[in-house]
Amino acid sequence: MDYPKFQHHGGADGVTGSCHRYIASPDHAVLVDCGLFQGQDADHLYSLEQHQIHFDLSAVFALIVTHVHIDHIGRLPYLMAAGFKGPIYCSEPSAKLLPLVIEDALKIGFTRDSRLINQFLDTVNKQLKPLPYRQWHTILDDDQRKIRIKLQRAGHILGSAYVEVDQLDKTTGQSHRTVFSGDLGAPYAPLLPAPKSPYKADTLIIESTYGNRTHESRKDRRLKLKTAIEHALKNDGTVIIPAFSIGRTQELLYELEDLIYRGGETWQKMEIIVDSPLAAKFTDVYRELKPFWDAEAQKRLKAGRHPLSFDNLYTVNSHEEHLQTVDYLAKTGRPAIVLAASGMAAGGRVVNYLKAMLEDERHQVLFVGYQAQGTPGRAIQQYGPTHGWVELDGERRTIRAGVTTIGGYSAHADQNDLVHFVKRMKQWPRTIRLVHGDWDAREALKEKYQALGDSRHHHFNVLLPTNE
Repeated sequence: MDYPKFQHHGGADGVTGSCHRYIASPDHAVLVDCGLFQGQDADHLYSLEQHQIHFDLSAVFALIVTHVHIDHIGRLPYLMAAGFKGPIYCSEPSAKLLPLVIEDALKIGFTRDSRLINQFLDTVNKQLKPLPYRQWHTILDDDQRKIRIKLQRAGHILGSAYVEVDQLDKTTGQSHRTVFSGDLGAPYAPLLPAPKSPYKADTLIIESTYGNRTHESRKDRRLKLKTAIEHALKNDGTVIIPAFSIGRTQELLYELEDLIYRGGETWQKMEIIVDSPLAAKFTDVYRELKPFWDAEAQKRLKAGRHPLSFDNLYTVNSHEEHLQTVDYLAKTGRPAIVLAASGMAAGGRVVNYLKAMLEDERHQVLFVGYQAQGTPGRAIQQYGPTHGWVELDGERRTIRAGVTTIGGYSAHADQNDLVHFVKRMKQWPRTIRLVHGDWDAREALKEKYQALGDSRHHHFNVLLPTNE
């Protein structure tokens, strides 16, 4: 079978900008994700040129969205500007979350004109085709081929999916199963069930963000979270958590509710501040989508607890209120936990907290997510322990606040999880294409897959593709 073939237009030789073209034939292709480049992967932080669609769209008849993080769907406005009018397939929760993400992306990168934004969102909503998990859906059926897709839970953020694409060549009777992992979640992540491996794959296109690392256990990371917060409480300081608006914020709120529930009086007086209108909107949608939560979360709901809307939780909405909160916490030293976007401190409200508090040792910066090369988050993470400096809004700030990183809260699978994803398939792939990872991470994971193959006398053709 000469097809399918694959081309990568982002997310192949870096961690962001995921965009993969599944070429079913010379006349039929599907895109899986179409995300923004960030950090080191971006030619320039404010460059629009890199995000333009320079590849041929004439054969592309559909877009499949694995999940709604900006590095997986942020180029959607560019894609539509380039003439894409096909269906946008995604999970049912993703269909509710996607318009919020795109609205935010439009406000930052294009326009604040609400009429234009609403026009665009109306078009997107008409093209969105939400699919239930675990059901095959035919997206093409002509004289020569039939293509079906199935979304499976990926456990990364609410609505995240990995995608099975099955192509049958009607002239030869041959079929080919491709699996696109999207971003896979770590097992035991709060709120979401862990991903289960597919039955089989001929070709697997899998992320490798943490292909060279393993995470702490949930017990260890909860202890680290508790310790970092208690350290700041002792100092009368604020814990600043640069958090991604969707996924990480809700998982942390879930864990914090439990720490408050089990903690003493000090914990029960603690203010938890979500300073991100977007995160607050996502949290509302997460609450609406309770049927998609995992068994543990359902149990807490039945016990009368409210994991995402508890008494100590405050939301900051207006910009004026945000500036007042930064000023109040910096001056008074009132113990608090602030979750503010962006997750890599590359803009957004968290930057104002860092500018006001980074040079004061009473405070703590707590990283709970991947910090890409070239972002302020990575610089603080790297140079904070030696009291180095970071540049924020063009000014150098000496890092005197405590800096802690908790790897276990990553929403990404680690090396062991990525190996198990393949190991637990009944029929292993012949070809594995490693994407969405730094070079070292991809190389390390390649070695692991090859060792796995050697141990079972199975040859994996492991490729490290590049962006085209």
